Amino acid sequence: MALFREAVGEVRSVNNDRVETEKRPQRPLLRHSEQDDRSVMQSLLEDLSEFDMLETGEHLSYTQPGLQRSVLKKLKSGRYSIQSEIDLHGLTVNEARQELAEFLVAAQERRHLCVRVIHGKGRKNADRAPRLKPAVNQWLQRNRQVMAFCSARMNDGGTGAVYVLLKRN
Repeated sequence: MALFREAVGEVRSVNNDRVETEKRPQRPLLRHSEQDDRSVMQSLLEDLSEFDMLETGEHLSYTQPGLQRSVLKKLKSGRYSIQSEIDLHGLTVNEARQELAEFLVAAQERRHLCVRVIHGKGRKNADRAPRLKPAVNQWLQRNRQVMAFCSARMNDGGTGAVYVLLKRN
């Protein structure tokens, strides 16, 4: 007991048994966070080089490093419910870039985790390579909020659409 009293030191009695709680500091208000997010998105979706526009294979597939294979497998099999979609048919590459950027920001704000992007197959003009499909492929790979994407099942657009899995906020 003497060793305990020596280790504890001088003790004084407490008159109240309430715990004094400190107010939690409020999270700083990010006034320009939405504008910052949009500018980052815009910089990620800057003009693509001709190298980026080369024809990709029929099926698109991408996962961020470290993502479990089972997640991509579930995405490919359509086990995640599609919470929203965008159809980019008929848009120019620049128009599609802007629409896709706005769509992805809105999907994140609505807390959607799985969305479908319909880009088409680009086969209307046999003498020209598809432009929108490889552009969408590059844009999605450059977007930090995209965890994975893959070509859709046949009943959801096949290789003319992709399922996109977004990060949670």
